[in-house]
Amino acid sequence: MIDPRLLRESPDALRESQRRRGEDVALVDRLASLDIERRAAQSAYDDLRAEQKQLSKRIGPLQGAVKKGDTSAQAELDALMAQAGELADRVKAADAAAGEATRALDEAWLELSNVVDMRAPVGGEEDFAVLELVGSPRDFTAEGFTPRDHLELGEMLGAIDVERAAKVSGSRFYYLMGVGALLEFALLNLAMAQATRNGFVPVIPPVLVAPRAMEGTGFLGQAAENVYRIESDDMYLVGTAEVPLAGLHSDEILPASALPLRYAGWSSCFRREAGSYGKDTRGIIRVHQFDKVEMFVFCDPADAEAEHERLLRWERDFMDALEIPYRVIDVATGDLGSSAARKFDIEAWIPTQGAYREVTSTSNTTQFQARRLGIRMRSGDMVQPVATLNGTLCAMPRIIVAILENHQRADGSVVVPQALRPYLGRDVLELP
Repeated sequence: MIDPRLLRESPDALRESQRRRGEDVALVDRLASLDIERRAAQSAYDDLRAEQKQLSKRIGPLQGAVKKGDTSAQAELDALMAQAGELADRVKAADAAAGEATRALDEAWLELSNVVDMRAPVGGEEDFAVLELVGSPRDFTAEGFTPRDHLELGEMLGAIDVERAAKVSGSRFYYLMGVGALLEFALLNLAMAQATRNGFVPVIPPVLVAPRAMEGTGFLGQAAENVYRIESDDMYLVGTAEVPLAGLHSDEILPASALPLRYAGWSSCFRREAGSYGKDTRGIIRVHQFDKVEMFVFCDPADAEAEHERLLRWERDFMDALEIPYRVIDVATGDLGSSAARKFDIEAWIPTQGAYREVTSTSNTTQFQARRLGIRMRSGDMVQPVATLNGTLCAMPRIIVAILENHQRADGSVVVPQALRPYLGRDVLELP
């Protein structure tokens, strides 16, 4: 949610943000109108309540006088009681009108995305800006062989089985078997070791959450089509540990001295992948269930930009340790997601696709999620919403794809990156 003062004092900033996102600019005008209506309805209710209280003060003494036998007060009391009855009906109606106006405004606020950082490139999915290229793709031709894709390698190694997964669960599911499962555990341990060194508290969060957590993080808006809902229980399967980690301190006031709070959550994640029919159907790049280590931070809004840079650096450290070529991009405004003001992605080089593919991202969501979830900080006498940020440290399947394809050898075996060897207990994934 946006600070309501911005709507009243700088509506053009909201209009420009909506325009850059490619979203409905007229929503700002509708919000402004609803805000005026809500304040007018609330003011009308407050005035009637004040009038009701004053009337009650007049009625009390008259009732006392009548009880003491003052018959001359009866007529005035009767008139005031009739007035009080009529006023009570008006107060009830005004209360209902104020409640309805508040509900309409709150619903409209949920449609408005966060205000974009004006430094983010404007445009759609393909309009990102490349900030840096790291490492050089291997020249497999010079090495004398054609690289295999991750699925062929995974099947040769006995590491990935999508055919049996399809038999059990349908398309876009997979089994990690043998060295494939061990590789994921090694990645998990490497990621958590790095995170704890950098001051993150390890967390295994719930993956079923109530609607408020999903709505508060912005995943029931434009992203709702990709969310799995358990209708019988009105619960949601999370698509990222960001959701339960964001809700961890909902409705709390955190002391400024305790910030930043940094958490690293490992969870299974679930995404319907609606609208991606025909995309990445081979292998485990785009699947319905996967595991991920997600970093999440609560901090002073004044520190959010610097914290965003730190999250990106930690993601880069992880990628550097895996010895995979990658690029860092500044995501365009139309591809940010509703809660992010700015987002940086790291895309790994995938040799058989001849392309860079997203493996991590980090977003500065400013105070947007905290306002929705009621998470504030106290510094002296001042209380204000905190800032929240998130960053993927390791999305297991895509990292596994990148490792298999970039570190393969001509015979189908795969060299294990040096940083993973202590956790995996081997230097090479050998063919069975």
